[in-house]
Amino acid sequence: MKPKQHRQKKIDPASYRQRDYRRHMDADGLTRCQVTIRETDLLILAAGDVRAQATQLVLQYRSQLENYISRYPDFLTSLVPLPMDPVAPPMVREMLQAAILTGVGPMAAVAGVIAEFVGRDLLAAATDEVIIENGGDIFMARHQESVSAIFAGASPLSNKIGIKIPVRFMPLGICTSSGTVGHSLSFGQADAVTVLAPSAALADAAATRLGNEMKNISDMNRALATAKSIAGLLGVLIIKDDQLGVWGDIELVPLHGNEKK
Repeated sequence: MKPKQHRQKKIDPASYRQRDYRRHMDADGLTRCQVTIRETDLLILAAGDVRAQATQLVLQYRSQLENYISRYPDFLTSLVPLPMDPVAPPMVREMLQAAILTGVGPMAAVAGVIAEFVGRDLLAAATDEVIIENGGDIFMARHQESVSAIFAGASPLSNKIGIKIPVRFMPLGICTSSGTVGHSLSFGQADAVTVLAPSAALADAAATRLGNEMKNISDMNRALATAKSIAGLLGVLIIKDDQLGVWGDIELVPLHGNEKK
């Protein structure tokens, strides 16, 4: 299984691969662990060490996805939605649905869907709180209000603002695409497009779709209008250079270096 084909991200590729932004992630009372299996690289914050359980879940879901791709190779490479497959595994159906709602290929949702499916299974069996970060895409379920910092590459707004996440939103996906950070194929040039949605797969695919539309600052209003047309989103934040745009139920807060995710 290869990384998804049309998520975005470019600044210093070596720095991004090392996940330097993870140094800023923290959560009071939660234990940190990491699970890396081929392209899947999860940072997990949970109420206890869940590394063993999470490793088995990643293997399980990667196997489901790889087996599906071996039967339907277009699932891996398509840049447009594919028809719904009612007999596909649940995570594959979630990716297909997210792609249909957002107008992108199903692999645009891969990082978000793995984070969510692993996170929901851990909530059911191993922990009552969890944050899973997978390449900038997050599944979060906490009992307290949290703040998600926004990393936006070279933008002067990077790590200067955060999104307040109320308890009523959780569990949810917080997914970010970028045309200027990382190494994946991008059709846009936004420094960050962050999407909140109850489904992390939908948030991930929507971030890709909106990021693809952001070639210039002048595209901001059009991208936000597109966000309004995608059913199921809670809110969107777009950063391009020193400009930002917001749609939906988003509360921004300034960051001072000690906020918790």
